[in-house]
Amino acid sequence: MPEITRRRLIAAGAAASGTLAAGQIALAPAASAAPRGTSRRAAAADPFTLGIASGDPLTTAVVIWTRLATDPLHGGGMPDSAVEVSWQVAEDQKFRRIVRQGTAQAEPAFGHSVHVDVRGLRPGRDYWYRFRSGDHLSAVGRTRTMDTSPSKLRVALASCQNWQQGYFNAYADMRDQDPDFVLFVGDYIYESAPTASSVRVHEGSGEPVTLDQYRNRYAQYRTDPDLNAIHETTPWIVTFDDHEVDNDFAGEVPQDPDKQSHDAFVKRLTAAYQAYYEHMPVRATAVPNGPHIQMYRRFDFGSLMRLNVLDTRQFRSNQVTSDAAAEDPKLTMLGATQKSWLLNGLERSYARWNVVASQIMMAETDNVAGPGKNWFYDAWDGYQVERNDLMARFQHIRNPVVLSGDRHLTMISDLKKDFSDPRSAVVGAEFVGTSISSNGDQDVNAFNAQWDPLRKDNPHWKFIDCHRGYHLFDIDRRGIDAQVRVVGSVLKPTSTSSAITRLRVDEGRPGVHTV
Repeated sequence: MPEITRRRLIAAGAAASGTLAAGQIALAPAASAAPRGTSRRAAAADPFTLGIASGDPLTTAVVIWTRLATDPLHGGGMPDSAVEVSWQVAEDQKFRRIVRQGTAQAEPAFGHSVHVDVRGLRPGRDYWYRFRSGDHLSAVGRTRTMDTSPSKLRVALASCQNWQQGYFNAYADMRDQDPDFVLFVGDYIYESAPTASSVRVHEGSGEPVTLDQYRNRYAQYRTDPDLNAIHETTPWIVTFDDHEVDNDFAGEVPQDPDKQSHDAFVKRLTAAYQAYYEHMPVRATAVPNGPHIQMYRRFDFGSLMRLNVLDTRQFRSNQVTSDAAAEDPKLTMLGATQKSWLLNGLERSYARWNVVASQIMMAETDNVAGPGKNWFYDAWDGYQVERNDLMARFQHIRNPVVLSGDRHLTMISDLKKDFSDPRSAVVGAEFVGTSISSNGDQDVNAFNAQWDPLRKDNPHWKFIDCHRGYHLFDIDRRGIDAQVRVVGSVLKPTSTSSAITRLRVDEGRPGVHTV
């Protein structure tokens, strides 16, 4: 990405500090005169093949997004020049009461993506938005701003949508449930090579490495109708995990350093982060700087909830391979700066609920039945000292709740001050959301045969399950009511959905219990 273009975008907004409270804005208005070389001629084909989206909702602002692509799976098909895009935001679906409008430039340096930070909106309102490029109109999207002092929130937690392993049909049910926003905690795409025997086959001929290849992979995922529909109707707050780049990477260390040199992986990171920014409804604080992207940030929802969105990939130490190594105090998941930011945000919070969005599981997983332990090193278990320090701090935080993904299963747990002591204090609750499609349909009996023998060694687990779907939370001042909503199958485009269990976290009572 040209550095001058990146500086122009970021200079218009706030510095990439990683803190965005409700009401703070991080991008100048998109409306401007068309720069020299801009193409005002409409593309012959529909440029809105990748749909529209909104995200990072605040009390008076929300980001609206699109990316122009007439040939989405082959580089986009757009001219090598900027294209003017007009946008409108209205209080009604028929756009009789337009409250904000302007033009933006879809530039080739950013894959002809458009990110408009629409400001000056009213709190706690639904809005409708749309884009125009030449003679082509996008679909009409619905978004909403957050209330300045909400009495309740409805939040959907999602992660891990592998195109090859199933359809994203859980989003149809999610759309019906009408959450205030979707919290997506990672693995929006998978970087795996195409497999002919899959439910749906990845585009391309191998793993994406270059910017064009990552763009094509994102474009393929955005052709899923259910994914597009939930983006159209609901704002998202997103962060990434590993598969947006490379499985189990850590910082600038790939999964297989014997096959990817450091320089080659840095180029891959640069391409992957730019493609991520280009396809997500996020603010200009997330414009990448080479192999770095600012993703940890904070959202305040009045005095009801503070949401701390983490980045557990860019700053972590490389994964270890033994329990003894996992107890090295030098290991970090967050890095010193992000950890200090998180603790300050938690300890100084006035919110009733202090929620942490973590891409990977925080509670312990002991993989050995009986004496001894064996941990899952890519998760927080591999960073024992830092995790245990957080658990000690949680004891003094008001109502801490962690929302996670990555595991391709539902695992809901009490968080313990000391997981080695069953009598240790419960300091919080964690909901590890199942996947949208990753791992496909699993055999329930085989799953139970694998995990049931471990329950005695993990008494903090309150519920585990192997079905695909998402979690839905209704949050008010007295408690959090959670549903684990699952689909019957991801092997076909449509499937019935249901809540297989309901759980609750009560205000002032750490931990989670079934209802």
